[in-house]
Amino acid sequence: MRNLLLFLILILPAFALANGNPSQLPMGGKATLTDLKMDDVSGAEISLADAKKENGLLVVFSSNTCPFVLQWEGRYNELKSFADQHKVGMVVLNSNHQKRDGDDSFDAMKKHAAEKGYKFSYVLDEESAIANAYGGQTTPHAFLFDSRMELVYKGAIDDNYKSAADVKQPYVKNAIAEIASGKKVSVAETKPVGCSIKRKTE
Repeated sequence: MRNLLLFLILILPAFALANGNPSQLPMGGKATLTDLKMDDVSGAEISLADAKKENGLLVVFSSNTCPFVLQWEGRYNELKSFADQHKVGMVVLNSNHQKRDGDDSFDAMKKHAAEKGYKFSYVLDEESAIANAYGGQTTPHAFLFDSRMELVYKGAIDDNYKSAADVKQPYVKNAIAEIASGKKVSVAETKPVGCSIKRKTE
């Protein structure tokens, strides 16, 4: 048993690296790849810099078929409206490179956005570039940047993916309201809940 534990301790970090374990953007870290143009389901090309507003930018990694996304995405439009009210931009990224020929193809993204009535930019994170740069782990996974494009919150959207009516801690909304009023974000990081991002690993 001792030899097995030693083997796992030695091999697991190597396995994670081999599978493209992303680097984690630290709290306070500056957003990168902000000028990278990405295809939006609207037909336009946008970058994170384009989507940013006066008080910052909310980036949400998402997908088309993850059960957690399907439970949460009914709140996306409301979140976009809340962000707009507080002069914070919002963009939703699909980074599932390994499913690009299937459920998360660009055509599937456009169809999904239309069916769900998305009122925000839903863009293709080609080759998982931004997910890998920021350390996006799940769909969904939220990253909130302030007016200086420094990371002030990352984690879950709120504390109840099953029921919007039962949410007690709207993490992202609270963080948006705090940065908009010049306050420090009181809850800066929570555990993301969702499906793993099927990222490009080579």
